[in-house]
Parts: sequence; structure tokens; C-alpha cells
Amino acid sequence: MEIPKGVKLLIAVGGIFASFSYFAVLQEDLFKKTYEGEKFKSIFFMMVAERGINAAVALVFIMVFGGSGLKIPINEIFVSGATQMFAMAASNEALRYVSYPTQVLGKSCKMVPVMLFGILIAGKAKDYSLVDYIQVLVVTLGVVVFNFGAPRKAGKGAGADSAYGLALIAGSLALDGATGGLQDRVKKKTKELNPVKPGQKDPKPTPFESMLYTNLSGAIVALVFCVATGQLQEGMALCQKSPEFTKALLIFSVSSALGQCFIYYTVTEFSPLILSTVTTTRKIFSTVYSVFRYPGNSLNEMQWGGCFLVFGAIVGEMIFKQLGGGKKKAH
Repeated sequence: MEIPKGVKLLIAVGGIFASFSYFAVLQEDLFKKTYEGEKFKSIFFMMVAERGINAAVALVFIMVFGGSGLKIPINEIFVSGATQMFAMAASNEALRYVSYPTQVLGKSCKMVPVMLFGILIAGKAKDYSLVDYIQVLVVTLGVVVFNFGAPRKAGKGAGADSAYGLALIAGSLALDGATGGLQDRVKKKTKELNPVKPGQKDPKPTPFESMLYTNLSGAIVALVFCVATGQLQEGMALCQKSPEFTKALLIFSVSSALGQCFIYYTVTEFSPLILSTVTTTRKIFSTVYSVFRYPGNSLNEMQWGGCFLVFGAIVGEMIFKQLGGGKKKAH
């Protein structure tokens, strides 16, 4: 029996909202709350757990549904997975120094470094439409307005955004841009390793193969840094000391894995535009929820204006493309 399209959409939307909304709550708690009298600081320990569980879940799905049988460009996907892990590590570490709304708003600017790297490295200046450039300008303006509107607070309180935290977000965005270019290289190498006859579709690994190799490579690199920095011992000690922390880290990692599964499901069943709409809406919801959940995250009128510019530009571009505007696509 074929599942109606509307039911599939409800499954996709509900799955992404449920998993990533809970993921966002735990992400903030892990860095803001105190566990047995101490704050969690072992970022690479967190990445080993999160990436490792993601890879394990992907492996289970491959065993159940099978793989593509393609030759996988291990070296290229390893580098891509490593930069993706470092990008997430930097954005998570930033939560120790900035509020959650600031972190979400900053990470919503991912298209800015992706466009810059595309123009500078891949020479894609002509691939972007006027709407793409306008969107990037409005998003950049929104972030500037948000940060200039932030009240200056002394110390590292819940609402005080430090320059170091903002630098971590900027670094995370730069790594996101580099990851996008590296993923293009993975696709190119996959074609070279798996030649097809003219007229045939380009070879593509299954979504869960991509999920497995990307997360496994990130977990391996994170483990190396975890051991080298002593964070493995620190993380294990906190897990033994605080069952509450252990439970939060485990559910955080599982939520991430389930969220990725629902994202791949949405991409398979619907258009990328639907996925962008759902994930952007979820980010707006998580931002607003965080403001009400933590009084220290409260925003003033100028900061809400910055949020409106950023999310408005993203939603506006999606509506424009849905209406058939913009002949060029930015990747």
C-alpha cells in the first residue's frame, strides 16, 4: 500500500522538528548547564560520541537496505568529513561564549562562505543569480544589525557574546564553505571511479553510505584530537560522575542521527526546497523557544530586527525560487 504524499510530508516535517528541536535543547544544555558542579568543556569528546553514533545508525540502515555497490572515494570523503566535524565542533564550542540565538543566527549565514569559496576557488561567479547576491547582502546586514544591537555586558554571562565566541562561529562558517567545495570533489571523484555509459545517470552512493563514511571519518579525527588533548579522560570522568550528563549526551547524539535520517528521507521523497523550508522554520522555532526558555537569551528590538532580516532573506529566496524565479542555481 502506497503511503499518501501528505502523510510522507507529515512524517518528514514531524521527524525533523522533533529530532532537531530536542537536539537543539540538549545542545544548549550540554554547554550551559552545570553537571555535578562543573561545566562540560570536552568538545572533541562530544564529537566522538555524536559522529560515532551517527555512523553506527547509518551502518545499521546499510545492512538492512543494502548499499550502492559503488567504489567510494575514501580519501576525499575522509577530508570532507573531517572539515565538517571541525565546523560543528567550532559552532558547539561557541556556545560556551555566545547565546544560543547568536549561534543559530550566525550558522544561518552558511550561504555566505559557500558563495565566497565558490567564487574564489571554483570560479562560480556567473553561476549565482542576482537574487542569490541580494540574499547574501541582506543576511550579512541582518547579522551586523543583530551584533551591533547586542547589549554590552560584563563577563561571560548567559547573554554576553564574546569576540572569541563570534570568531569561532566565523571559523565554523569558513569550514562549512570549505566542506561544500570538498563535497563537490567527492562527487567528481566518485564519477571517475565509477564510469558510466553516455545517457546513464551519474553514480551516487546511497544517502546512508554518505552518512556512514562522512561521520566515521569525523569520529576518527575527533578521537585523535580527543586523546591528544586529554579530553577523552575528562569526558569519561564526567560520564562516570554524572548520569544526567551521560543521558543528555547519548540522547543528543541519537537525536542528531535520527535527524540526519529524516533529512535524507526528505531529500529522497521531496525537493531540496521543501527541506530548506522545514529546516529554516525549525531554526526560527528553536531560536524563539530558547529566548523564552532562558531569560538570559532575551533579545532587544534591534536584535529581533536582525533576526527578521536574516530569516526573511532565507525564506524570501525560497519563495522566489518556488514561484519559478532565478534561472541559475547556487551550489
